[in-house]
Amino acid sequence: MRAKTYAQLLAETMPEAIESEKRYREMGNRFGDLIGKGSARTGIETKLMRLLAVLLEDYDRRNGLPPDEAGPAERLKFLLEHSGKAAAELLPVFGQRSHVNEALNGRRKISAGQARRLGKMFGVGPGVFI
Repeated sequence: MRAKTYAQLLAETMPEAIESEKRYREMGNRFGDLIGKGSARTGIETKLMRLLAVLLEDYDRRNGLPPDEAGPAERLKFLLEHSGKAAAELLPVFGQRSHVNEALNGRRKISAGQARRLGKMFGVGPGVFI
């Protein structure tokens, strides 16, 4: 199978400023798919992934996430508090209570897989947690 060009990827994805939750989920899912490819991701897919990250971050900024300087742990805490969820609900994502606490305190890095699961849990793009 021939590799796709950047123009083909753009035509498929049709990235634009995100204005709705539906479009946000679509772009977040596409972003998550690209993250999931890891080292199998091509250079042009990485270029598209970076563009989607910018669009997702822009939507997040306009829709009530903490300031840009907030790290993944602060964003996770923010979403946890504003969603009404308990930290215990993060156990399926992190596996152990100590890992949940470490992620919330910024002592444990959030993996791409965890970011995708958190994104689905909170209805945000996975880039929020990376």
